[in-house]
Amino acid sequence: MEYIYVRYREVDGSEQNRLIQKVSIKCPFCKIQMIPNYLYSCVNNENGVNAFCQCTNPDCKKPFISEYILRNNMYVYSRILPNLSLDKKEFGAIISEISPIFCDIYNQAYAAQQMNLSQICGVGYRKALEFLIKDYIMSGIEDDKKDGIKQKNLAKCIKEDISSPNVKAVAARATWIGNDETHYVRKWEDKDIKDLIGMIDLTIRWIESEVETKRLLEEMPML
Repeated sequence: MEYIYVRYREVDGSEQNRLIQKVSIKCPFCKIQMIPNYLYSCVNNENGVNAFCQCTNPDCKKPFISEYILRNNMYVYSRILPNLSLDKKEFGAIISEISPIFCDIYNQAYAAQQMNLSQICGVGYRKALEFLIKDYIMSGIEDDKKDGIKQKNLAKCIKEDISSPNVKAVAARATWIGNDETHYVRKWEDKDIKDLIGMIDLTIRWIESEVETKRLLEEMPML
């Protein structure tokens, strides 16, 4: 097993050399197997070292970060770290309580969008919408009626089981655009994923408004 010294800067600014494993790595960009240029290193919070590397393929030369973990007093190669830090959408207490699985599916779709997986993120947003709407409906009905909602077509749920005209109107249109993301032929050529996200966000706001209004009226009935 071969090792190489890589420069390392301490917190106080002093520089040292860190001995890490010299190993062939597949570049995450060009996919060429090569021994990278080791430019610099730093200690991470998991008893290991992160090395700032550069691909040696002359047609690539892109930088990336590789991780090395401590084993038997030696830092050995572990993995290439992700090349981007993905954002995550935070939802309010009402939506998180009504449908935590919606929040999870939405953020998976959002992650796909950030990775430029444009052909699949729309499908994820459409699935998230269905969970949001059905969980919203089921949050206000008896348990013995919930199985019927779970098995029901989303469009019929929106039409027949939502009383709020604003939630009904916006959710229906979000479903139309979401369905376009799952079909070969689009019905709404002038609408895209941004419109779908905007409609989901608007649906969320109307649901939150309806829930908050209902709670207020229950707490303060008319005298």
